[in-house]
Amino acid sequence: MAIDPSPPLLVRLLRPYPDLATLGGASELCLRLTEGDGSPGIEAHLAGTGADRVALLGEGTVLVEGRLDRLLAGVQSLPADLARSATVRALRDTLVHLQGPAPSLRVGDQVWEFGKRTYVLGIVNVTPDSFSGDGVGSWPEAAVEQARRLVAEGADALDIGGESTRPGHDKVELEEEIRRVLPALELIASELSIPIFVDTSKPAVARAALAAGAVGVNDVWGLRGDPEMAQVVSEARAAVICMHNQIGHQYSDLLSDVLAQLQGSLGLAEAAGVAREQVVLDPGIGFGKMPSQNYEVLRRLIELRALGCPILVGTSRKSLIGWLLDERPVDGRLLGTAATVAWSVAAGADVVRVHDVAQMRDVTRVMDMVARGSRAESPWPPLP
Repeated sequence: MAIDPSPPLLVRLLRPYPDLATLGGASELCLRLTEGDGSPGIEAHLAGTGADRVALLGEGTVLVEGRLDRLLAGVQSLPADLARSATVRALRDTLVHLQGPAPSLRVGDQVWEFGKRTYVLGIVNVTPDSFSGDGVGSWPEAAVEQARRLVAEGADALDIGGESTRPGHDKVELEEEIRRVLPALELIASELSIPIFVDTSKPAVARAALAAGAVGVNDVWGLRGDPEMAQVVSEARAAVICMHNQIGHQYSDLLSDVLAQLQGSLGLAEAAGVAREQVVLDPGIGFGKMPSQNYEVLRRLIELRALGCPILVGTSRKSLIGWLLDERPVDGRLLGTAATVAWSVAAGADVVRVHDVAQMRDVTRVMDMVARGSRAESPWPPLP
């Protein structure tokens, strides 16, 4: 496992949790800045930025309350010596991120513009042991048939994976994963004009898939599993989905820990030359979390907006839904998945990763109008 860089300064949105339709310049926010540089008197200087309240909670921790637009204008007007402090820079960046949608993402020859609608990533598992029961094994023709169906149902991109990540999954050796993924990916890329992500944590698999037609990597270890992965993404100028993941369920503070690790992934990407605009962040629902913790992350998903990257959520058919619905088996989790997808869109998700594209496309389309209001005026592309 790659060693994370030093923990970055972290800014937390504590309250309120406005929805996408109300989060804007007039929003009243409460922010907590931790791991600051401890600049002497920083709370006094921040009090002059238009903040309603600034309080020093402890060494390196500052609480700031106020209206988003006034806070941002005040921070931007601070003297140069203060503006260089880590605390002020982190606060400024967070306010900028919160006031608008994530930057657009280049996926192959397409550009995804966020803030208008949610993008749907369809799942193609070329595995024999997928938890969801939809794995097609290592038959490229079956993978192409499934990909055709997902595209016809309205998927914006496909996510092809050759190793199950379900709890207790069998480890797949490098050669076997390549043998599963490459033939299917090459066949799909040759037939369908749709962006393809490869779902892998192995740099060699990612490199081969990107050379074969994939335009992005979905790494469940967020570039932390192997230090070479970030370089592979950088060299290909590809998009990358960085997911929060850890072994075990112990957290000192769940959302702070998730945010800090995702910031660490952003740091690894930046160090390798991956443009921040090419990074999507995934809070890792179902990975290293108990069911109740997964629901807490969903409940507070809007906090990830502070990092300034598109947010991907993957809840489709997962065990947190079965757990809540009296151990409901996988084939009975469609409506539970729809509920989590609808909530995720309202709470700030830009991309949802799903098995049931047709149904979830309907959910996201309706929720985009409800949650984004006038920003949903741009129509969805018609189904093929």
